[in-house]
Amino acid sequence: MYTREIIEKREHEILSKYAAKADESRGRREPCDQCAFRTVYQRDRDRIIHSKSFRRLMHKTQVFLAPEGDHFRTRLTHTIEVSQIARTIARGCGLNEDLVEAIAMGHDLGHTPFGHNGEAVLNQVYSRGFRHNEQSLRVVDVLESGGSDRRGLNLTQEVRDGILNHTGSTDPFTLEGQVVKISDRIAYINHDIDDAIRSGVITVDDLPEESLRILGRTHKQRIDTLVQDMIQHTCGQPAARLSEEKYRVMNELRAFMFRNVYHSVFVKRAEDMAKISTIITSLFEYYLDHPDELPGELRGMAEDYDTEELVKDYVAGMTDRYAMNLYDELFAIKGWR
Repeated sequence: MYTREIIEKREHEILSKYAAKADESRGRREPCDQCAFRTVYQRDRDRIIHSKSFRRLMHKTQVFLAPEGDHFRTRLTHTIEVSQIARTIARGCGLNEDLVEAIAMGHDLGHTPFGHNGEAVLNQVYSRGFRHNEQSLRVVDVLESGGSDRRGLNLTQEVRDGILNHTGSTDPFTLEGQVVKISDRIAYINHDIDDAIRSGVITVDDLPEESLRILGRTHKQRIDTLVQDMIQHTCGQPAARLSEEKYRVMNELRAFMFRNVYHSVFVKRAEDMAKISTIITSLFEYYLDHPDELPGELRGMAEDYDTEELVKDYVAGMTDRYAMNLYDELFAIKGWR
């Protein structure tokens, strides 16, 4: 029988001295009984995957709004790609794959409908400002149900820290969290290039020549180059990193994407941006004025959180199509339906 204790013992035998070991976790905010077969990080991964917020990522925009085609990334497929890249790096460096996977699966749970465009609008209308990494932590700490009337998923400190600090100036305190942070950037830059080429916004030959020469001409080559480089420069080290050359070229590729794709009028058409702003703002303002129409689970939190925060939670949790359908239901002229 392959029990949790056996798994924990093997972690000490085969993982790097810099890896986070499950039996040395800083623990959960609320103590709970151990599982007979799963480590604490394996349980965290499972709690995230079985959450409603994780399922909703399927219908949240990555970059392209309502793309015509079945192969464009969503927030869910992005999450899976980050997890795959991070696990490969973790395996190559002797790090804890279970911790890496849990962080990766939870890192974008707080994303709004309509991708970063929706995040920008919600940041404007919510008085305390909105950042998706902070909302992701709020999702796992408060908004998801932990069962038995407990709020939140009660995750370990290592997973919570990795989720919160997967973006921004503060690095996660575990090497596994740092791997996810860099893997997130490796994933989105390269799969967004793939989607942009598929949509016709750019061609391979538009990419910076140095990036093609150093990283490769194909999606597969670029991912493979960056993953191998990161394994080589992270293995046996106390911090996760790419070589200076690969890090510089990757960031130059990221800057190219901001100039030519993320801010492109072909991707972010003015009329689409106006629609997103109208939908997010209108829904936010409506529920501020009608808090009694919020879902029951949010109304039940009114004693602990003010109305504006609960409205922010509701709007941020919506999928693209749910937000659009709800907007139509609330604001469309009845006779025009």
